[in-house]
Amino acid sequence: MTELPRQILRVGFVGTGFIAHFHLKSLVGVRNVEVTGAFSPTAEHRARFAREVEALDLGSCRAHDSLESLVTADDVDAIWILSPNYTRIEVMRTLNAAIKAGRSKIFAVACEKPLARTVAEAREMLRLAEDAGLNHGYLENQVFCTPVLRGKEIIWRRAASTTGRPYLARAAEEHSGPHEPWFWQGDKQGGGVLSDMMCHSVEVARHLLTAPGAARNSLKVKAVNGTVANLKWTRPGYAEQLTERFGKAVDYRRRPAEDFARATVTLEDEDGNELMIEATTSWAYVGAGLRIQLELLGPEYALEYNSLGTGLKIFLSREVKGAEGEDLVEKQNAEQGLMPILEDEAGVYGYTDENRHMVECFRKGVKPLETFEDGLAVVEVLMGLYRSAEIGATLTFPAPELEHYVPVVARTGA
Repeated sequence: MTELPRQILRVGFVGTGFIAHFHLKSLVGVRNVEVTGAFSPTAEHRARFAREVEALDLGSCRAHDSLESLVTADDVDAIWILSPNYTRIEVMRTLNAAIKAGRSKIFAVACEKPLARTVAEAREMLRLAEDAGLNHGYLENQVFCTPVLRGKEIIWRRAASTTGRPYLARAAEEHSGPHEPWFWQGDKQGGGVLSDMMCHSVEVARHLLTAPGAARNSLKVKAVNGTVANLKWTRPGYAEQLTERFGKAVDYRRRPAEDFARATVTLEDEDGNELMIEATTSWAYVGAGLRIQLELLGPEYALEYNSLGTGLKIFLSREVKGAEGEDLVEKQNAEQGLMPILEDEAGVYGYTDENRHMVECFRKGVKPLETFEDGLAVVEVLMGLYRSAEIGATLTFPAPELEHYVPVVARTGA
């Protein structure tokens, strides 16, 4: 048995791409943690990541040349799975096998959203974690966004306590499209924008509607209704852009995945009251950058948040010229004009508080707020939305037919 609490949690990263760097930056604001190992199939990537860890003074990080080497290292206590969606089930199988065979002393695992591409995969991720005796956390950063943490606390303490619980949550997230080719490939990613971003919107909305301290399954999903569409990237000029950027494997003229999704989720609380989630996500938004919009409505109150409504803005005239980048806001689309600035993206987006929470829970052997069980619940809703969009009708829950359902855009050869 692992002795808890551990003074320092030693973390190994599986995956060293875009999202891994967001997590790494956030760990600068987290105590009692070191990043001691990293694995990527690309030697240059893992070596660069290890150097960045040391530059940030987050520990002495070893670049491992195999997943087996990382999960059996004697200086790694917990694994953060940040690799592409289609790799995650194999990561968990490797970790499970190493622990069961006594080759690994890892006692905790955290996985980036979404937990899996299908309900069956998500259920297997949970089974593998529990079979290996792992404490497990689902990395849903929007639940830990600073405006969400502060807003929910105020609403439930000041307003819901006197006038009644909130009954409607709205969540929207949109940007101009992902960075890596696998996101655009339905079979590898598991879908399109609904799989990629609706996982955020559904879970942050469910979190806002859930009473503080209540079990995460205290709200029951009763029905879902979903719509998916291809609004931008199937247009010939934009489809050609994708192929030029990512190669022939991304061909939106023949194998597109949706770039717009809408969801309505009907829930029921412990007292039988009906609650609603309205959510939209898009890869077809061209603005300053990534935009997150949240609302929470109750009998006598409302919460509103827009991530681009920043207090800090900078104006750059036509004479200010430079290379394209994302130094002002994630998914930045311009370098001139009046630009909103997120001065601490890792903090505002929730990565710092999320990782602080996971580190402390794993150090002390406490169950996190978000677990693989929550990741599974989210995937069930996502698959329900895909199925609803496919049949053109509302889908009622429970829906056992979702257990092995695969979205149309993710079906091999579809």
